[in-house]
Parts: sequence; structure tokens; C-alpha cells
Amino acid sequence: MDTDFLDAFHRHWEDAELLLQQSRWANADHLYGLAAECGLKRLMIVFGMPVNSSGAPALTIDRVHADQAWVRYETYQSGHGNAKYTLSGSNPFDDWRIGQRYANRANFNGTRAQAHRKGADEVRNLIEEAVKDGWI
Repeated sequence: MDTDFLDAFHRHWEDAELLLQQSRWANADHLYGLAAECGLKRLMIVFGMPVNSSGAPALTIDRVHADQAWVRYETYQSGHGNAKYTLSGSNPFDDWRIGQRYANRANFNGTRAQAHRKGADEVRNLIEEAVKDGWI
């Protein structure tokens, strides 16, 4: 299957929102990270990230998850020079890991999920701007 970061972003965001409303913290938290990762990678393509024939990142250094995609995004965005698409503050996914999908649900709570929602929402806003500006 071909990679579609934009659709994956929307799919993960929508499901995370549903799960958050039901206090399903663990899976909502995980999906906010996946949403942010996909959204950032779609924007990274706009700013020059090379992709292979299926649309996936061509460079190994770009095959990262939410905790590292934030930093990779800043590398591409800063090289493009468009301050409108700058991320604010520190990486909200510093404490998020792809392997946490195996963690016990007792390790998750609403505060953690909301913090990651805020980070994913920042990415969502950048995606909306890029669509409005005709980049996507």
C-alpha cells in the first residue's frame, strides 16, 4: 500500500478524539502521537523531505516516530524559512514512545493524553494552514 500521511493524520486524530471522549486514555494518547507523526511527515514533504516511490521517507533518519519527528520537522521547516509554520516551544512528545503501545493502561491518564492532544492539535493547525495556503 502507498503511504498517505495526510489521510493517516486525519484517521488517527479522529479516532483519538473519540477515545478521549470515552476516557480511553492509553489508546487516545498513542493515537495523538501517531497523528502528530503523520501530520509532521506530510509537512516535511512540503518542505523538501525526500520520499520513495510509495511515498514513505526515503532517508533512514526520517523514518522516526512522534518523539523524534518533531525535531526532524524543525530541520526541514527551518531550511525552508517560512516562520508561519514554526512549532512552538519544546517537543510535547519527548515522553511518548512507539513501544508504549505495549504498556499497561494504568500508566496513562487524562493529563498525559491531553498534553499529547495539545501537541497533535498544534500539528493539526499547521496542516490546516498548509491546506489553506495551497501547500497541501
